[in-house]
Amino acid sequence: MAENGDGENMSVLESKICQQIEYYFGNHNLPRDKFLKEQIKLDDGWVPLEVMIKFNRLSRLSKDFSVIVEALRKSKTGLMEINEDKTKIRRSPNKPLPELNDQYKAAIKNRSVYVKGFPLDATLDDIKEWLEDKGPVENIQMRRTLQRTFKGSIFAVFDSIESAKKFTEIPNQKYKDTELIVLFKEEYCTKKNEERRQNKVEAKARAKQEKEEKQKQAADAEMERSLKFHLNVIKSLEEKTGCLLKFFGDLDDQTCREDLHDVFSDHGEIKWIHFVRGAKEGIILFKDIAKEALGKAKEAHNGNLQLRNKDVTWEVLEGDAEKEALKKILEDQQELLKQKTKGRKIKGKGRGGKIPQGAHKGKVQFQGKKIKFEHEEGGEDDTKTEPASPKKRPLEEMEKEEPAPKQLKTENGDGDQ
Repeated sequence: MAENGDGENMSVLESKICQQIEYYFGNHNLPRDKFLKEQIKLDDGWVPLEVMIKFNRLSRLSKDFSVIVEALRKSKTGLMEINEDKTKIRRSPNKPLPELNDQYKAAIKNRSVYVKGFPLDATLDDIKEWLEDKGPVENIQMRRTLQRTFKGSIFAVFDSIESAKKFTEIPNQKYKDTELIVLFKEEYCTKKNEERRQNKVEAKARAKQEKEEKQKQAADAEMERSLKFHLNVIKSLEEKTGCLLKFFGDLDDQTCREDLHDVFSDHGEIKWIHFVRGAKEGIILFKDIAKEALGKAKEAHNGNLQLRNKDVTWEVLEGDAEKEALKKILEDQQELLKQKTKGRKIKGKGRGGKIPQGAHKGKVQFQGKKIKFEHEEGGEDDTKTEPASPKKRPLEEMEKEEPAPKQLKTENGDGDQ
């Protein structure tokens, strides 16, 4: 016949043995103790003492079956039973485990207390000893980091809401000489969630600021590169003579700079093209002598050098005409450079996100105003036109919310085996 407590007085050691075994089989540990749950399935809930003394904390208290049995016999809780030959113990069938539903979890949370301020080298025994006269405690959860080091805080589950409230109302609680923070778990969780929300907002703001700073640095770098490029162009224009080739005629409206590159690609390196799609004239700046490039191109096309099957007049600029053209190109470039130095941000790499012509393979794109030369006939529009500015590209906003801090798995009570 199974035996349980008869209310006799227990020694300190017997009290610790009872507390430890009743923790193993208690409501907090047993539902998540995989090993112990497997053991109680083998023999109608009975677990041999030979198995129990292999649990670390119990073995440190005693491995003597008679001492363990005598301690359990004196227990007043009625949680444990001892078999007739005193070699096995089990949780009483009259005290089944509660159903782990939301209502039960909420009840546990309502009588749980958060305590912070313990030294990081404190042990479970140290904390249990400190809590001994603070009220009936069912479970102690030492909160740990991912590296399993103690964080200096615990969750203590009291036997009732009244006991937990009484504990939290004790003023100026200290562990040794260190003042402790004591809160109901619900209050702690609310504050922690607000702290995490605030941290998430701040992290998002920092990420946005960092992104804007990177964009500014990229824009500044692009501006510097553009300024250097235009300064080099201006310098090269000042040094050029005999390198300008003017072209004009009834050009196709779809004529573009690429057509000019195709015509001269094998005959001379183009450094700059002053031309706007739809215009009827333009100027090409060659790296070397324009007359040589024109001669080679005409020879390759049997003397008939056209653009999109349209006849074109080609004229190498010399003397005053060349100086006037260079002067106007320089003025236009200096005006463009002046605009860029006013702090306009460059977004993207150019029209349509592509690198401007002339930024590679020796090709140069003219980015300026259409120039009307004094010796041209008056049949053309005398107004100056500017190419349409590139369409602004919207900035992508891909600020991902930082994931919520991962729930740390913590040690619960005395459950080491």
